[in-house]
Amino acid sequence: MTSVGENWQTKCSTVSDRTKFIFNGELLSDVKFVVPVHVSNGETETKEIPAHKFVLAISSPVFYAMFYGKLAENTNSVELPDCEYESVLEFFRFLYSDEVFLTESNVMHVLYLAKKYMVPSLAEECTTYLQDNLEASNVFSILPNAQKFEDKALEDRCWEVIETHTEEAVTSDEFVTLERSLVESVVKREKLRVKEVELFKAVDRWATKESEKQGTTPDGKTKRRIIGEEILKEIRFPLMLQKEFASAVFDSNILTIKEIGDLMKHYSNVSLMSPLPFVQTPRIGAFYHCHRFEEVFAPADHQWGYTSKESDKICVSANKPIWLHGVQHFGSEGGEYTVCLEVKDAASGSSLAKQSGTYMSENYKSNNYYGYDVLFNCPVHLLGGKTYMIASFITGPKSWYGGEGKPSVECRQVEFTFTTLGKNGTNGTSETRGQFPAFLFSCSCLSP
Repeated sequence: MTSVGENWQTKCSTVSDRTKFIFNGELLSDVKFVVPVHVSNGETETKEIPAHKFVLAISSPVFYAMFYGKLAENTNSVELPDCEYESVLEFFRFLYSDEVFLTESNVMHVLYLAKKYMVPSLAEECTTYLQDNLEASNVFSILPNAQKFEDKALEDRCWEVIETHTEEAVTSDEFVTLERSLVESVVKREKLRVKEVELFKAVDRWATKESEKQGTTPDGKTKRRIIGEEILKEIRFPLMLQKEFASAVFDSNILTIKEIGDLMKHYSNVSLMSPLPFVQTPRIGAFYHCHRFEEVFAPADHQWGYTSKESDKICVSANKPIWLHGVQHFGSEGGEYTVCLEVKDAASGSSLAKQSGTYMSENYKSNNYYGYDVLFNCPVHLLGGKTYMIASFITGPKSWYGGEGKPSVECRQVEFTFTTLGKNGTNGTSETRGQFPAFLFSCSCLSP
């Protein structure tokens, strides 16, 4: 037994201090845990962790049953072949001290142990750590575990990250490691912020990796079998640009000759004998930004204010049918705004959609201004060549605003034209200055 100083108990004023003192030490130890340790040459060795049955039993009902229950085994050695040394050590540290040092590399293993040995307070610590450190780059390493451990709150948070940062998530290294069922769940989600061609590329990479795992050649036929019809039919090929389709999809050889031919007819507006088998409505959140200002001005230079009488208004038309997902607004640093956004048919005055809410301004670093997006619950279908009025009644602090606006802007092969609705009642917004720095849209070849 390791030598300890006399009267060590007197130096530990609390029970917690005393259990910390005996943690991972031979003093009073009556059980050892044998755990694998990975060494530098890739081989595995084992290492012992001394422990105390009483401390473990008062912390975990599983350990209580193991050491003191009716079927308790009279053993002084327990092997944990499915665990890792560092993670077990952190797990025990929590049982002895209510402290744990979580890292990206150990948190999943510690969570596994917390669930296995029924220590809910530690499981909660792990979940909080994961939520606080959840990013698009690691979300697909966390989501499968959240589902495995039936942690609904963590799973929901994972899906929020995937829906908000889809492109970064599906291009991460973890995406190609997913089970097929989870890939299908991703592709079937309506709320994704990613170009459809990038989603296809991600699925193609995943299928290639799966083919390699199976020891087969990743040709088009093999990848289609791996992907399956349920996933393939959910990829919205009709919403891709023809150039995107030709460069990314055609050479993958995943689609049949007929499917390729029908899609090429679709891109060329040639009538089809039968409807396309692919979804053609845009996902909520998958959109592009049409920016209309050459310059932006900060409140410190020229402030854009809001009255209780006027809305900011602008008329917009596109030369092709589009789906309008929302409108970006200027804000200010730390600014909170209450907005009622409405889209109307400019000719008839009939309302097509409304969206209201309170929004916090954020820093759009790539555009060098503060603002916020007001998104519709469902995208609004706008006809090509038809004029619509966009109006936002805004209350909040003075904000940034735009200048040197262009009456006509081309974005994603769609030409937008902006006009002022008269001289009054627009709060100063016009085609050359004011509110509405960007329109959030996706392309559409659909009839209304």
